[in-house]
Amino acid sequence: MPITAAIFREYDIRGIFEKELNTHSVKLIGYYLGKRIGAGRVVSIGFDARSHSPILRDYLTSGLNAAGCIVLDMGIVATPVNYFSNFQTIKAAKQEASPDASIMITGSHNPSPYNGFKITIDKRPFFGEDIYALGDEIIANQDRVIPDNAERTVVDIKTPYIDFMVRHFSHLKGLKKKIVVDCGNGVADTVLSEIFDALSLDYRGLYCEPDGTFPNHHPDPSVEANLADLKRALAEEGDIAFAYDGDADRIAVLTHRHNIKGDQMALLYTMKMEAPTVIGEVKCSQVMYDELERRGATAIMYKTGHSNLKVKMQETGAELACEVSGHIFFKHRYFGYDDAIYATLRMLELIADGIDLDAEIEALPQVFSTEEIKVETTEEEKFLLVDKVKELLQNPPKDFPDILNIIDVDGVRINFEQGWGLVRASNTTPVLVTRFESTDEAMAKHYEEKLNALIQQAKESL
Repeated sequence: MPITAAIFREYDIRGIFEKELNTHSVKLIGYYLGKRIGAGRVVSIGFDARSHSPILRDYLTSGLNAAGCIVLDMGIVATPVNYFSNFQTIKAAKQEASPDASIMITGSHNPSPYNGFKITIDKRPFFGEDIYALGDEIIANQDRVIPDNAERTVVDIKTPYIDFMVRHFSHLKGLKKKIVVDCGNGVADTVLSEIFDALSLDYRGLYCEPDGTFPNHHPDPSVEANLADLKRALAEEGDIAFAYDGDADRIAVLTHRHNIKGDQMALLYTMKMEAPTVIGEVKCSQVMYDELERRGATAIMYKTGHSNLKVKMQETGAELACEVSGHIFFKHRYFGYDDAIYATLRMLELIADGIDLDAEIEALPQVFSTEEIKVETTEEEKFLLVDKVKELLQNPPKDFPDILNIIDVDGVRINFEQGWGLVRASNTTPVLVTRFESTDEAMAKHYEEKLNALIQQAKESL
């Protein structure tokens, strides 16, 4: 089957096992990626709970070996543990090695037939134009045959990760709170229970056994329906609850009164930081940006996407970044990547310090925000539609709400007198993503209606 450009995405490489990600395509990905990493350099590989992840590891290793790379096999790990390897000197056989790159084999929260690769080279995400260029080279050379060679060195990165967390959060030992966690049969509990046990925390775990078929619910904690069992357990016997996506780089935080979104988490975490710089995506509430500035922080609005935010953090020296969906990136006391397990411990730290999460959330200005609303389109049209919407906004209809200004760092975010509306093209699926917020619920709905009409006008003009 010919290799398709569709698997080479903005943030990662992703496709269906055996269909798009097969022995031929994945060996070539390993080979040409290995060429970019460099012969003689060290690559650490980890994988998630999907049954085909170890198979893809072997294909990928064959390609990396053909390119002259040295492969370390971390086994089944959470994505943040994979990222952690980039900052460690790892015991490998009779010597030590410091990875020059890491590859996480994961389908994240996608259905079980999917899988993919999240790539870091020299501690920086490999994404965007680099991935597209890699795809072009592979497609142009897809007749190349890569021999089988799954030679690799098995290493333990989970132990140093667990030791790091226990050491840095030793002050949480014996915290008198009942904690409930839902791992969604993903990989969070490849380390989570050991950390909690070492800290003598009182917790109950739901669906902690890694199972890539996800038999209990879909491992996406940003979808309310997937939190039903966790909410029930929290109501019965918990003080605070956490949920994770399939590869444990996203977190949901639940109290008895609130499902705390990523931008609200940012406001909580920064309470213990001195005038930090914080980066938020374009979907974050205006409340977050305004409140950060009011507190003396520097707030930067930037593109959605974990790779975009990590690079922007490195450029600006920001201490924290966040996405509404629960990607939380700490440079403050950490390494600058999204780690839901670390974010859990930082949230427990706030509780231990006496911060009332519910009171802090309820003290924020009240706004009415929609969830992400997706508008179906095609891969070919989604970016064209956003460009057309921008064009129509230069001379909007007479009944369109008054525009204060437009931010076009990622799609188009229109600031109105009482709120804002967003239209952006998803980088992973053939949809437009919209979101609306206002201090008045009826006005939020009004913004949604008028912007949807503009999207429809854009569709009709293409």
